[in-house]
Amino acid sequence: MKLLRYGPSGREKPGLMDTEGKIRDLGDIISDIAGDVLTDAGIAKLRDLDATSLPLVEGEPRIGPCVGGVGKFVCIGLNYSDHAAEAGQPVPTEPIVFMKATSAICGPNDNVEIPRGSVKTDWEVELGVVIGKRAKYISESEALDHVAGYCIVNDISEREFQSERLGQWTKGKSHDSFGPIGPWLVTRDDVPDPQKLDLWLEVDGVRRQDGNTDTMIFGVAKIISYLSHFMTLDIGDVISTGTPPGVGMGQKPAPIFLKPGQIMKLGVDGLGEQEQTTVQA
Repeated sequence: MKLLRYGPSGREKPGLMDTEGKIRDLGDIISDIAGDVLTDAGIAKLRDLDATSLPLVEGEPRIGPCVGGVGKFVCIGLNYSDHAAEAGQPVPTEPIVFMKATSAICGPNDNVEIPRGSVKTDWEVELGVVIGKRAKYISESEALDHVAGYCIVNDISEREFQSERLGQWTKGKSHDSFGPIGPWLVTRDDVPDPQKLDLWLEVDGVRRQDGNTDTMIFGVAKIISYLSHFMTLDIGDVISTGTPPGVGMGQKPAPIFLKPGQIMKLGVDGLGEQEQTTVQA
C-alpha cells in the first residue's frame, strides 16, 4: 500500500495511491499520515478499505512529505563501504549517527535551496525508514516489526558546512529543503526485503549514483536495533540509512557540486521517484 500526502505546503491532506496510479482522498477516514495511522492496526484499517470507494483526487496536486508530524529525523553516515572510500574515511565499525532538523523536510518534488554562501551543496539518494511502533532496547531480530514502511530520502548536504566548519554535521545537513521525503510511504508488507533495493540518482540527466541496499555496511534491522539502545524511536520518526557512492564530493577527476537551476532525479525500487530543481536561497 502506498500512502501519501498532497496539497499546499503545511496544509497537506492524506491520500493513497490506488492500483491504477490515481490518488484517492483519505480525509474522511484519517486526518493525516501520522501517529496511530502508522501502527500495524492503523495500516490494517486502511488496507481493508475499498480504494475505489474513496473520492478520486482530480488534477496533479503537489505531493508533500509522505509522513506528517515527524518527531526525529535520524541519519546514518558512511553506511556503504565504497562511499566511505570516496569520502576518504575508514569503514565504520559501528553506525555513524547524526540528526537532521525536521524543518529540512519537504516534498519529493519541491525546489531544493542552495544556501547563501554555499559552494559545496551535494546530493545523496537514500532508503528512508518510518517507524510504526515504539522501539527501545530492541533486538535486531525484532527490529523490522517496528517499521511502518519505507520511502525515498534525498539527504542534501552542504559539505563545507558539514566538514570544514567547527562543530557537528547537523548544520551541513539541515538547511530548509535539505530533506525531501516521498513521494509515498510504501507499507512494510509491500517491501519484503529492504536489503534488496536498487537506488539511483541523476543530475541534469547524468547518472551519478547507482547502488543497491544489499551493500550497506549496517542493514536496516541492525540500524533500528542500534539506535534503540541510544534513544527511543517513536512512531513517525524517520531514519535515513546512508547513501551509495557517486556523491558530488567523490566525483573524479574533481568534485562536482550543485548550482541553482539544476535538476535532480532519484529513485528506489518500488518506492517511486523524486525530482527537484535547485534554486538560490
